[in-house]
Amino acid sequence: MVNSYAAAEALLAEWVQSESLRKHCLAVSTSMRHMAQRQQADAELWATVGLIHDLDYERFPNAAQSPTAEHPSEAVRVLRELGWSEEICRAILSHADYCHVERITPMEKTLYAVDELSGFVTAVALVRPDKSVHSVEVSSVKKKMKDKAFARAVNRDDILRGAQELDVPLETLIEEVIMALRGNAVALGLNGI
Repeated sequence: MVNSYAAAEALLAEWVQSESLRKHCLAVSTSMRHMAQRQQADAELWATVGLIHDLDYERFPNAAQSPTAEHPSEAVRVLRELGWSEEICRAILSHADYCHVERITPMEKTLYAVDELSGFVTAVALVRPDKSVHSVEVSSVKKKMKDKAFARAVNRDDILRGAQELDVPLETLIEEVIMALRGNAVALGLNGI
């Protein structure tokens, strides 16, 4: 059961109480699945990593950005104890720059690239009059990225660095994440009013 999407869902339900954090994890998972399918990679594996990448964030937010304590190190410690693969653990560690785990694999680079961006596209959708990801365009996401007061917790530099590490134009990455989230809009609460 470990290393499976179903096991990840069970862990998320156990560890995360915040509905917004659960939806963020689902959005990242959705983006990861979409990107894996685009690259003919293991979509289930990538989606699983996306679902549990912030497993410990609610309990151990890591304001000090410790490379060995709290988020994401605490989740990885637990996952290793439960027998989760090193591939999954390493990808989760690599999404936090302060853990100093170099992103090498396409899965690691993609997790980093879609994490902040999935949250940002979600925020853009939720401020639209129709509250729908279906009406979000690349241009509106780029415009909102320039507004530092909008979704200020989202690190724009991480979004830009993620696109660079994937060697993909920012516009293309934004478009892919929008398409991914549109495909799971109902579950994400982004289908509109």
